[in-house]
Amino acid sequence: MPASPRLPEDLTPQARLYVRPHPVVPDPAVEHGLDGMGCRSLAGGSHAFAGCEVLVRDGDRIMSYDVSFRELDAWKDALVPPQCLTVDSQLQRMSSARPPLAGLHWDRPILMGVINMTPDSFYSGSQASSVSAARDAALAMVEAGADIVDVGGESTRPGGAEPVSVEEELSRVIPLVEALARLPVPVSLDTRHAEVMLQGVGAGAAVINDINALNGEGCLEVAAKTGVPVILMHCPADFAAMHKPTSYDHVALEVFDWLEQRLEACEAAGIRRESLIVDPGIGFVKQAPQSAAALARVSLLHSLGCPVLVGASRKSFIGRLAGGDTADDRLPGSLAAALWAAGQGVQILRVHDVAETRQAIALQSAIESGLTEVY
Repeated sequence: MPASPRLPEDLTPQARLYVRPHPVVPDPAVEHGLDGMGCRSLAGGSHAFAGCEVLVRDGDRIMSYDVSFRELDAWKDALVPPQCLTVDSQLQRMSSARPPLAGLHWDRPILMGVINMTPDSFYSGSQASSVSAARDAALAMVEAGADIVDVGGESTRPGGAEPVSVEEELSRVIPLVEALARLPVPVSLDTRHAEVMLQGVGAGAAVINDINALNGEGCLEVAAKTGVPVILMHCPADFAAMHKPTSYDHVALEVFDWLEQRLEACEAAGIRRESLIVDPGIGFVKQAPQSAAALARVSLLHSLGCPVLVGASRKSFIGRLAGGDTADDRLPGSLAAALWAAGQGVQILRVHDVAETRQAIALQSAIESGLTEVY
């Protein structure tokens, strides 16, 4: 039997510990577990976790350990009280059920369909040239299985997206939000501007989706005032620099730290953590390998105690890593990313291809359910 992993003897009291659920397993496998201690529910959803990866950041050192629950408990004797508190807090947040938001429940992956009222979206399949065309597209998405529809009026495509004025964005999205308010699913408004958020919620938007994580002027105040759920995306750069290369010591840890800071800023502004959703920002301020690395450890974000959203659909990192020069060529990679994210317990998948993703997820679920069947 291999020896249990040990923390380095020279670990400093300032070392930061991050606990990631690993491996993540489908819920039917909970009874099997590892080391006789069983599994733990992952965020009260359709998955569980059978152990943990503990990432330790101590000065310039970053270390990774795969441990069982029993081994993690034994480690606490070597930790200072604040480190023990961090471990316990992250484990508790990982396991705690997420309350419903905007009528959405987390017993299966939620599909968010994308509609862009922009002439310069990176994927033409999500563009709509008029309110009536967008409404028809939204209805088709709902019929295909979308649980929520995300509406945007400002393109963030790589390589040339231009910011639009608040007035122009309002003229694009408010009529559409009003037209979609009677849909049987909630409408999410993709915007980084406080005034658009305010008017959008007044027009019927049930969720705010902000690529700037409420960093914009007045956005925290508006979000607190409206009280609707908010999606906070990792993007530590302004609009002009959001697709420029950057460097990370460890992308998953830095995404976690940045989102944790934004959650704390929201709580300080009077926004409850229970109403927030986190997004690792695939393709934003990340080169293709960095986006893949963020996806690889996306389950770390469960330790923040919020539902997790992943938007990888049709993005350029797929083409750079797996082929597909244009967005039209990236459906297979989009489905692969969606299946990976769903298998890591991610609660919301932001997708352009609702029917295809629904079918892929349904088959994955059917296969996972077969783990406990005997034929």
